[in-house]
Amino acid sequence: MVELCPSTVWKPALESAFEFAQERVRSLVARDPDFYPMYTRHGRWRHEGEAWTHWCDGFLPGMMWIFHRRTKDPVWRRHAEQYTTPLEPRKLDRAVHDLGFIFLSTYHRWYEITGDKKLDDVVIQAGRTLALRFKEKGEYLCSFLGPESLFIDIMANVGIIFYAAIETGDEKLLDIAMRHCLTTRRVLIRGDGSSSHEGIFDLKTGEFLRQSTQQGYRADSCWSRGLAWALYGFSAAYKFARDGRFLSTAEACADFYVRETPAHGVPLFDYDIPPQQPQRLDSSAAAIMAAGLLRLAELTGDAAKGQLYRETARHTLVTLSRPPFLADGDESWEGILKEGVYHLHKGLGVGESVMWGEYFFVEALDRALADG
Repeated sequence: MVELCPSTVWKPALESAFEFAQERVRSLVARDPDFYPMYTRHGRWRHEGEAWTHWCDGFLPGMMWIFHRRTKDPVWRRHAEQYTTPLEPRKLDRAVHDLGFIFLSTYHRWYEITGDKKLDDVVIQAGRTLALRFKEKGEYLCSFLGPESLFIDIMANVGIIFYAAIETGDEKLLDIAMRHCLTTRRVLIRGDGSSSHEGIFDLKTGEFLRQSTQQGYRADSCWSRGLAWALYGFSAAYKFARDGRFLSTAEACADFYVRETPAHGVPLFDYDIPPQQPQRLDSSAAAIMAAGLLRLAELTGDAAKGQLYRETARHTLVTLSRPPFLADGDESWEGILKEGVYHLHKGLGVGESVMWGEYFFVEALDRALADG
């Protein structure tokens, strides 16, 4: 059960962490211009480690847009535009299921500042492209691994299809987004609010066959980053669609997190890892969860739950804003947050900084400070 944190503690800690995040991104841009990192190795962003899939390029410029919006510093806008513009061709990228990560964090933020319709058109096209992954038999958006595979991660990306549908009035796009969310809710979210990473379908009939995992401990366990994607994604789906089923699912995932996470707010990489296995924490899951909880706090109709979610997010962010998670004081470390996990089984980015952890940490800090 996560403990709560008084305002005299959380606000100064979060303001300091936001400043530190800017310092680390400035250093990255100066040291390695035009480089889009994914995860560190021994604290260094530049290395030859495996990528597995090409999904992280929106997170660095996404942080720059957040920095610019909060500080009004024109240098951050210049950097953000420089790192965002090369991403435009990926609006047609059919090789990944992560176009929400790439374009909602960049082109959409750019459009919100300028109102330039050409920027919005890029986001809309990316939403249309992601919708091409939809399988009528089974009613889901398939993962990059194959047409039979549904990832919980896609819940954190389906918002771009909702957005494209609403911007254009395209009922077919809206139907795809709705059906994907309902399928994910049915086959990957369990009765206790925990989640599975992957679902496998029969391509001929569309029948759901089984839960599986690529990054969790086992098929029937709860991979913590997957739970975070679920909370973040279902709260976004509810914001777009106002379907009460999505709100109840987001709340179930949030309640599981509050109930099952250690008091400091940072979960193990999998909630079901047995005691005899290495007890590896994942700061990136905590950062995503904090961002999702802050949004959910504004959406839930239950005032007590809203306060609990908000306070839990603040407490989690305070934990992340201090060692051993914040890399402040370690000049040999190039990232912002330590103790992230990319792919434990492949040995990628274990106990390192990961770009989604950096981005969602900054997003959550920004949300919390605006709310506060």
